[in-house]
This record gives sequence, C-alpha cells and structure tokens, in this order.
Amino acid sequence: MKKHLDQSTLDFIRDLRLNNQREWFEQNRNRYEAARQDFISFLKTLLQGAAQFEPALEGQEPKDLMFRIYRDVRFSNDKRPYKDHICAYMAEGGRKTIYPGFYLHISPNDGSFLAGGVWMPPAAELKAIRQEIDYNYDELKSLLADPSFKKYYAGVAGEKLKTTPKGYDSENPAIDLLRHKSWNTTYMLTDEVVTSDRLYDECLAAMKAVKPLNDFFLRPMKELKELKAEEA
Repeated sequence: MKKHLDQSTLDFIRDLRLNNQREWFEQNRNRYEAARQDFISFLKTLLQGAAQFEPALEGQEPKDLMFRIYRDVRFSNDKRPYKDHICAYMAEGGRKTIYPGFYLHISPNDGSFLAGGVWMPPAAELKAIRQEIDYNYDELKSLLADPSFKKYYAGVAGEKLKTTPKGYDSENPAIDLLRHKSWNTTYMLTDEVVTSDRLYDECLAAMKAVKPLNDFFLRPMKELKELKAEEA
C-alpha cells in the first residue's frame, strides 16, 4: 500500500515547469510515466481508505480519476503544452462529474493541496444549491463552524457574483455564500508531507472533514436529478 509520493515525482514536475516544451517532455517521457504510476499507486491506497466513509468511491479506478497532463491551449494565450502539476478528482460519477468531490493537486515547492466542495455547477444546479443555502443556512453555518472542519479548512472560497443573485435580497443573512458560483475549500500540503506516509493520513482526514459539506451541496443536486427523471 503506497501512502506517499516519491521525491522523484515532485522533481519531475519541478523540472517540467522549467522546461515546458514538447521536445524536453519526449526526452523525459519515462520520468513522466514513473511519476504518473507513482500517483496512481498512491490514489489506489487513498481510494480504498476513503471508500470506508464515501461509498461513491468504492471500485473507482485511479487512472480514470486523473486529469491529463496535456493542456488545452486552443483558446488560451498561454501556449505551454503541459500542466505544471498532477491532479485527480474523486467523486460520484468520476473525474468529469458535476457533483461535489475531493480534488488532489500535487505541485512542488509546497504547492500541493486537497480541496473539497463543488466547482462551477450548471445553471439549474447552481440555482438549486443557492436555494438549499437559503433554506438551510443555519445547517451550513454549523458545518463550517464544526471543529473537525476548521482543523483543516479556513472557510469557503470560490468565484462570486459582484451583484446580488436574482431572487435574493441583499440583506439576506446568507448573501455572501449565495453570491458564490463555486464553493470550494482547500487544505495545503507541504512537500515534506507529500513525500512521507503522513500524506495518506492527512488526505484521508481532510477528506473526512469536508465530506459533510460535500453532502450538503450534493443533496439539492440529487433532488434536482430525481425531479428531472420524474418529468422525463
């Protein structure tokens, strides 16, 4: 059971950041494949542990949860061909789901992190989540104030509207959270942690701490899905 990442994985990402070109990458493809396999091996262990409290992860394959190293440069001014990190998204429905989950981002120089929450849900789901926040603000407040959550996370971040969302009053006590278009929270991981067996323990504990928040956002999304199925 792999409980940490090798130093060579961080070294590869660091070197790729300095040499983000196809020719260099092809010359170092064996290092990339080794880093990729290292990450997959760790994810396999992490998924087995996390499935104990998040059944949706049971039986999921690490390679299906990893994001490609190749950047989509078609609509970007930044033409670097490769990402300068390795990452995966663990959630019900896999990497491409709109559902809340756990995002693991590995980047050297203490830039790694484990994040939870929901990222840029589609319009109908966004509306449903806002309604859930409005109706159950006290529940959400208690989740964010829970000591087990606060041990790892400093609150909720994410892109926000500059104005008040349609249908809500600017005096609404939940207005700050209602303005969000994403609700994310992040726990940073140092290189020292990433390359030690503490990585497994820290990731697992941070995932467990953010699961109630994920569940809060998942609830209205699931209800909406059921409603759509009934109407179909």
